[in-house]
Amino acid sequence: MIIAVDFDGTIVEHKFPAIGKERPFAFETLKMLQQDGHDLILWTYRDGELLQEAVDYCKANGVEFYAINNSYPGEEHDPTISRKINADLFIDDRSIGGLPGWGEIYHLINPTPGDVRQIDYKNRWEKSQHSGFCNIFKKLFCRK
Repeated sequence: MIIAVDFDGTIVEHKFPAIGKERPFAFETLKMLQQDGHDLILWTYRDGELLQEAVDYCKANGVEFYAINNSYPGEEHDPTISRKINADLFIDDRSIGGLPGWGEIYHLINPTPGDVRQIDYKNRWEKSQHSGFCNIFKKLFCRK
């Protein structure tokens, strides 16, 4: 699986343009994901010298990325085209629900049979049909 990972607020605390403190277990989890065969892309707002600082920081902590702000190594960036990249999964602190802990992230990506952290998406969706979410977004998302 190709996994795009944000830097500020996700791997480290958000202190942009400085580099914040490492979020607990971020690098250990990223290394485990790589050992499991996943390709990691550093996907961040940073560019130029600030991007290189982030890349160097990750490398010093044992994580080198498959690609950086690109869908694959060597991809030429055309500034007239969106920087959206092709990945199977995005890990970002700005996603709905925020960033769970890195241990939970690992188990969501690589659940073990019977793991209580394994998500039953069908059950979660059915429960949402009866929540306040549906009262607000009924016409767009929820069935009657």
